[in-house]
Amino acid sequence: MVDPTWLATAPALAFGAAALVLLLADSVDPDTTNTTVLGGIAVAGSLGSLAAAVYLIYDGVGIPTGQGGTGAAVLFGGQLVVDQMALFFMIIVASVTALVTLASMDYVREHAYQAEFYSLVLLSATGMSLLSTANSLATAFVAFELVSLPSYTLVAFLKKNRGSVEAGLKYFLIGAVSSAVFAYGISLVYAATGVMRFDAVATAIESGTIQTVVDGSVEAGASGASVPMSILGVGIVMIIGGLAFKMAAVPFQFWAPEAYEGAPAPISAFLSSASKAAGFVLAFRVFAVAFPIGALVETGGAVDWFVVFQVLAIATMFVGNFAAATQETVKRMLAYSSVGHAGYVLIGLAALTATGDGMALSMSAGMAHLMVYGFMNTGAFLFIALAEYWGVGRRFEDYNGLGKEAPVACAAMTVFLFSLAGLPIGGGFFSKFYLFQATLNVSAWSLAAALVINSALSLFYYSRVVKAMWIEEPTGERSIESYPTGLYTAIVAAAVITVLLIPGFGYISEIAFRAVELL
Repeated sequence: MVDPTWLATAPALAFGAAALVLLLADSVDPDTTNTTVLGGIAVAGSLGSLAAAVYLIYDGVGIPTGQGGTGAAVLFGGQLVVDQMALFFMIIVASVTALVTLASMDYVREHAYQAEFYSLVLLSATGMSLLSTANSLATAFVAFELVSLPSYTLVAFLKKNRGSVEAGLKYFLIGAVSSAVFAYGISLVYAATGVMRFDAVATAIESGTIQTVVDGSVEAGASGASVPMSILGVGIVMIIGGLAFKMAAVPFQFWAPEAYEGAPAPISAFLSSASKAAGFVLAFRVFAVAFPIGALVETGGAVDWFVVFQVLAIATMFVGNFAAATQETVKRMLAYSSVGHAGYVLIGLAALTATGDGMALSMSAGMAHLMVYGFMNTGAFLFIALAEYWGVGRRFEDYNGLGKEAPVACAAMTVFLFSLAGLPIGGGFFSKFYLFQATLNVSAWSLAAALVINSALSLFYYSRVVKAMWIEEPTGERSIESYPTGLYTAIVAAAVITVLLIPGFGYISEIAFRAVELL
């Protein structure tokens, strides 16, 4: 085994190092358009991050020494904590980033600023990795911005495309407002508790007195003042609002369809999968560690945040899926579908009782769904990138007969869509069943009903794409002259992993459950 304290940051450092190498290569030869080299560096950095995260999670980082592990890696006075949950999400981020950078080698081949494109993707992924380790509201905010700022630029990367630039501007403006709300919520929590480290905030809530951190240890404040629960409650609500933006949860989802439709398709895959996972890992850690629901309910005066998440989950599921069912373009349908899946994952924060019972099951179910979702949703958006590469139109009927010309890619897309719908063709069936089990565990009948109804509805609009590809006849002449290696490899790899997650889901859910229990 290894000492985790220095190696624990390796997944994030791999992304950062690859981004710096790309910027160095660009500074040496600013006019380079060697996509193979630039893309290869980005893919290598992503795979290096993935390998480091897998190694660390198997080496026992985050597992107590008494249980055969090496313990959690606590860095910078407890500001960062690398544990099983952090590593689980690092694997999701690294996997999605590897697929996106591999597929982008074909997508951006004819575009300028390729080194900057890959660097921004990797820098955003660096922020996502750090966000999964954040153990303080301050470090969470910094990592949150490191995720967001490159994302705004990536959405508007197609500078000559009006839709891309407009989407980037809307994303930036709404993101700026959400960051302000999130920062103000942090300031209120700090004002109420005197601390920003998650475990210290929890201590303040449980003890009812303002705390302070001295040399890494949590101690009672010298004043002995009580925690003003009303101020704390407002701060918690504002933090929920800031996080809901990153999750694309209702009513903060307005940016998502615009950004996903206007952005380059690989970036849509990146934002809707990796960025969403980053928002959820912060939410899981904040509300499981910093704001223990049992203590908040006992003290009263604050907010029962699990009720807020129940409302958000149900509203997000219905709005996302019903909006997706009314779309006439495939990419926008997937964008709204992504909103609906945010509602499914929110069950992880909603399916529990006022005493916190059921949290381990519900939160691990949300984590497992994000893992499966990362592959099937990324693959679906990369198929859209492939269709754009071929010049296929945006509407459903433009995909008519595509299965006869590109059977492998269309078979992969069929796997993605049916798995997203929850059919037993991929891991999506088991992840949704796990979420359903979590709702029944705490008798959350409204969440269970919303999950079932919206999953059934999603089969309708996903089937429209499958029907167009395999059953409908082409509406016009279409000629596919090339089959890009990078895009094809990424799509097929995502499809294979989606199917392999059927037998492997038990192991994934076991790791997720253990990660939540060890928080």
